[in-house]
Amino acid sequence: MPDPSKREVRDSKVLAAMSHPLRRRLLDILRVDGPATASMLAGTTGQAVGNISHHLKVLATSDLVEEVPELARDRRERWWRRSPAVLAWSPSDFPDDPVAMAAESLVLDRQTALARQWFAERDGYPEPWRRAAFTTDHWARLSVAELADLEERILALLTSLSDREVPDDGQEREPVFLTVRAVPGRP
Repeated sequence: MPDPSKREVRDSKVLAAMSHPLRRRLLDILRVDGPATASMLAGTTGQAVGNISHHLKVLATSDLVEEVPELARDRRERWWRRSPAVLAWSPSDFPDDPVAMAAESLVLDRQTALARQWFAERDGYPEPWRRAAFTTDHWARLSVAELADLEERILALLTSLSDREVPDDGQEREPVFLTVRAVPGRP
């Protein structure tokens, strides 16, 4: 039975929609901050409202975002939220497709940019946050089945953190970007 919380992307148009740098940022903002209007997203990104509206429509056409009419105060106001499913795709599902090659590169660029943003801003964070942030890398000899199992376990952990109800326990919580890559390689 397919996992309803996970959406397997198989359409190149959806891949293109979610891989555009601004649209990827909009998806991230909606995931972290929750529903927003185009005006709110424009304020957050420094983009024009018309540009944000255009990109939201592209995302909506691919079912990556959806309207939240119950949040609107009147008929002119449009609220948007990210569609609930976690997106998953594999370049092997898009053989010789330049969109997939570009998407993979853009994902890596986004991950690297967020890490570099942390490097540039970390001195503005209190010492406990600077000490808690981490990076690590490891080498292991794995079979294809073991690598697939590792992916499943890591995704379950990350999903449990990102989808949980945030406890109301007085602890300070910041948005934390989590990324994992596991690829065959040579030291």
